[in-house]
Amino acid sequence: MELFGRGRPTENGGVHVCKVRVLLADDHQEVIASVCGTLCEEFEIVGAVENGNQAVSAVLTLDPDVLVTDISMPFLDGLQAATKIQKVNRRTKIIFLTIHEDPDFIAAAFKAGASGYVTKARLSLDLILAIHEVLKGHTFVSKSIVM
Repeated sequence: MELFGRGRPTENGGVHVCKVRVLLADDHQEVIASVCGTLCEEFEIVGAVENGNQAVSAVLTLDPDVLVTDISMPFLDGLQAATKIQKVNRRTKIIFLTIHEDPDFIAAAFKAGASGYVTKARLSLDLILAIHEVLKGHTFVSKSIVM
C-alpha cells in the first residue's frame, strides 16, 4: 500500500497519515465549488485562489501536494503560473483542469510542468484518478482527448 500526503508520528510510534493537500486555482466560483464537492471527502482542500499570481503565492505559502489549476485565468494564466511554480517548488504536482482539448494546450501544459490534464467535462470522472496517478509519479490525460 502506498501512502501519500504528509504523515506525523503517533504516540505509539506509528505514523498518522494526513490527507493529500490540494490547492485550487480557477477564476470561476462555480468551478471551485464543483471541484470542492468532488474532492472534499478524500482530500484536504487547503485553499482556493482566482488567478495565477495568487496560485504562485499560495503554493509557496501552503506547500500543497497538488495544485489543480485552470489555464485561462486573469493576471497570470495557469501555464505561466505553472512555469513559475516549477522553478521554485518541484514537489507540488500540477494538474490542469480546463475546457481546452486542443493538443497544443496539452503540450504547453506539460512543457510548463504539468503532471496531469483533465477536461472540465470529465471532472467528476477523471480528477480523483488523476490526483492518484500524478502522486504515483505517472502522468494523466483525460481519455476524451484525442491526441
